[in-house]
Amino acid sequence: MPICSMTGFARRDGGDDAHRWTWELRSVNGKGLDLRLRLPPGLEYLEPAVRERLGGRLARGSIQAGLTIRRQAGSAGIRVNEALLEDIVATLRGLADRLEVEPPTLDGMLAVRGVIEAADTEWDEETRGRLAVAILADLDAALDELVAARTREGRAIATVLGARLNEIERLVRSAEASPARAPEAIRRRLAEQIAALLDAAPTLEPDRLHQEAVLLATKADIREEIDRLDAHVAAARDLLAQDGAVGRRLDFLAQEFSREVNTLCAKSNDRSLTAFGLELKAVVDQVREQVQNLE
Repeated sequence: MPICSMTGFARRDGGDDAHRWTWELRSVNGKGLDLRLRLPPGLEYLEPAVRERLGGRLARGSIQAGLTIRRQAGSAGIRVNEALLEDIVATLRGLADRLEVEPPTLDGMLAVRGVIEAADTEWDEETRGRLAVAILADLDAALDELVAARTREGRAIATVLGARLNEIERLVRSAEASPARAPEAIRRRLAEQIAALLDAAPTLEPDRLHQEAVLLATKADIREEIDRLDAHVAAARDLLAQDGAVGRRLDFLAQEFSREVNTLCAKSNDRSLTAFGLELKAVVDQVREQVQNLE
């Protein structure tokens, strides 16, 4: 299965000689697979099969699956609430005698709310089985549409992520080639920092001064961060080339990107390197936003 987004929508209409039904499937981002079903009264027996189908096709996302069903025109059963009708007749007769008005008509009484009711939806075993086959077939068709929608958006997100990875790689190369990383520039800044240390603490012992110099030199070296960012770019491209649910792994990788970029910014003691680091932070934030949408 190709890379998919977690957002999508699908609708499928179906029916038989006596019924019409509609499936609506909505999918949004979620940490795991959260299935929320809304089935009409009398069709609750379909829930296990619906959950099995949704779980078999979708790995992550908050899914709302709703089914509505109605009888075809001319097939809906009705019933008269005779007890209510008798109460209405008795009441109206008493009022008619006292008020000297015309007695109520049948059509007027039948128009009173609750006198005529739709018959309860009850299906025998044969009808239940036939409905299950037809309704679940339309659910499968709706699922095909939902997966297709999620796949289209997943491809679009993958394209955006590919462009962002190219931008990260370009900025890393720029930081690597920055004149601020030249040995002469590093030695000059190191000499300036050591001089500042001696001014602040003229009696600093030679061993302590050596330790501080080593610490300053280590902090000025961003080679490790550059190498790790290169490795993360390669790993992200490998994941985008895979099929299936890779959103969680890309999300973890985006966190690793952020960690390395933050360290690079913290180590930077040059304005140009800091500028590259801030640009990297902006691009990495865009990556993190996009991977949140992937399954």
